[in-house]
Amino acid sequence: MCSNEGMSGSAARRRAITVVIGIVILAGCGSQRPADDPRAGPPPAPPAIEIRLVDHQGLIDEVARHRGRVVVLDCWSTSCPPCVAEFPGLVRLAARHGGTVRCLSLCFDYDGIGAAEELIPPVRSFLEKVGATEVVNMLSIDEADDLYAALDLTSVPAVFVYRPDGSLAVRFDDEMAAREFGRPFTYADVEAAVAEMLAESGSPAAVGGGD
Repeated sequence: MCSNEGMSGSAARRRAITVVIGIVILAGCGSQRPADDPRAGPPPAPPAIEIRLVDHQGLIDEVARHRGRVVVLDCWSTSCPPCVAEFPGLVRLAARHGGTVRCLSLCFDYDGIGAAEELIPPVRSFLEKVGATEVVNMLSIDEADDLYAALDLTSVPAVFVYRPDGSLAVRFDDEMAAREFGRPFTYADVEAAVAEMLAESGSPAAVGGGD
């Protein structure tokens, strides 16, 4: 049988434990991360992807506009699996060297049927998926066949690397890759060419190996 003194002591201990638990709960509530606070609202949305409609001359003007920096132009299409697979390499290149390398993309999706503007939503959807916010994204309003002829290309993907003075340093395409590498080119090859251009221009930036 318990004595009154023992019971009083137990009650006191229970009250003390209750106070400690209350303090711990309040402390935990006070240290809630802002990200978990429903009052903080959703995180800010990423920058919107802008897609510029250009013809061949507009493309030439855009490349010239970035003279003074190494320029990388990626020619691609959403219907081209190798293009889609390699495109994230351009995004990584832009993220690493936004100050010294200007990355451009030109989509060849327009085939002359309907209006080129109608292709913006699916093209933007892909560009948003890969996070191409630091790339200058363009969609050709010239028919794909005409653009192939104007750029002397037979297929995409193709990547042009320009020196800071605006001259073409190297063009990566299927024919060049077969001749030089005996395999399809990758963005590791593009990055090596960019590193060479940066070294020639005296830039302190260095390009890492392909991911």
